[in-house]
Amino acid sequence: MLMVSGLVVGTFGLQLHASAALPFFSNDKDSEVPSLAPMLEKATPAVVSIAVEGTQTARQQVPEMFRYFFGGPQEQVQERPFRGLGSGVIIDAEKGYVVTNAHVVHNADEITVKLTGGRVFKAKKLGEDQQSDIALLKIDANDLTDLPIANSDKIRVGDFVVAVGNPFGLSQTVTSGIVSALGRSGLNIGGYEDYIQTDAAINRGNSGGALVNLKGELVGINTAIFGPNGGNVGIGFAIPSNMMKSLVDQIAEFGEVRRGLLGILGSDVDAGLAEAMNAKVNIGAFVSEVQPDSAAEKAGLQAGDIITAINGRNLHSFAELRAKIASMGAGAEVQLTILRKGDKKNVEVVLDDATQSEVTAAQIHPALEGATLMNGDDGAGNAGVQVSELQRNSPAARIGLQEDDVIIGVNRNRVTTVSEFREALDSATGVIALNVRRGNSTLYLVIR
Repeated sequence: MLMVSGLVVGTFGLQLHASAALPFFSNDKDSEVPSLAPMLEKATPAVVSIAVEGTQTARQQVPEMFRYFFGGPQEQVQERPFRGLGSGVIIDAEKGYVVTNAHVVHNADEITVKLTGGRVFKAKKLGEDQQSDIALLKIDANDLTDLPIANSDKIRVGDFVVAVGNPFGLSQTVTSGIVSALGRSGLNIGGYEDYIQTDAAINRGNSGGALVNLKGELVGINTAIFGPNGGNVGIGFAIPSNMMKSLVDQIAEFGEVRRGLLGILGSDVDAGLAEAMNAKVNIGAFVSEVQPDSAAEKAGLQAGDIITAINGRNLHSFAELRAKIASMGAGAEVQLTILRKGDKKNVEVVLDDATQSEVTAAQIHPALEGATLMNGDDGAGNAGVQVSELQRNSPAARIGLQEDDVIIGVNRNRVTTVSEFREALDSATGVIALNVRRGNSTLYLVIR
């Protein structure tokens, strides 16, 4: 289970007192007691237990004084075996597709899926997206049960939900609660955050399990809990099913996520900004800059616009807009509702490809304006992000970049493609250090 700000991220279950007057409980023909059991009997076989084994690589810098006297490499590399448990959800019985969290299966050399009835299968990982914490697995099995996928845009705060998973290895554990909030972001759990918050009890091992509505439809993938003592305090988070579906469709087709790109910079709307812009809204995404030749510019978006909804769904923050756009594939058609000088209008946008092989670096970070980036290598076979063009006296030149530099890391995190570079910068905060290969030399350039 993931951690938030050093705290475990989970929730307390809400005990529902059954009543014949409540329409969301089913009456089993063999029981006189209203119950969720009939729904769960159909849904729980689609939730699986996942066991992983693998090797983690730990890197430690060797002190310079030690190397001065004894020689040797700049860093020590140690490999340590690990094992882990988590949950997963069968979303396509015919194809054997199982969705889970990326952090459950990351670096795993062997993935085992155990079904409700006890059958066990080796799983193949088709792909993962660490920034949104989604992974897609495939098992070769017959007679599987999958969960129908609900439209998560239609869920509301107060809707009853049920969490199914394998907390602490206790398979097929069911807890109930409500949707506590929508569009949660700013938690520093992942790079793209647009979470459903729930008080259905979630604990370690629930990661990758199902959050279902009372129709037995999948509304989210449980991913994190918040708890100061490592346990459940009634605050859990799930990735919305619509976001998950868009991501796994891309992984199934391309083996990776090909993110959509809008091409704007901005911030949240608050009371002060709303007053300054004479806008009658206090939530949404404020557009401070529109990137040249971007999807946003082609659609007619302007600096000063306030985006209040995407595809008819109200936005709470710029982070929520960013997460929704990033989960949509390149070429997706999106309707944005905006406020411009007090007037409300809808704008149709066709998203660019955030993973294209060559990009204008200003679309990735303002400090890189003036550079053009592409996938390349340092001449020694080490993949990275090559500076193919650089304008003189540009912001990118002023931080020290030169043409033909190859960026191979961000804050000690290895990057090999433009897509990975973008994701690393998106998740970086504060001072950013770029690890650059220039000829036979390695150096760091700092973005403040």
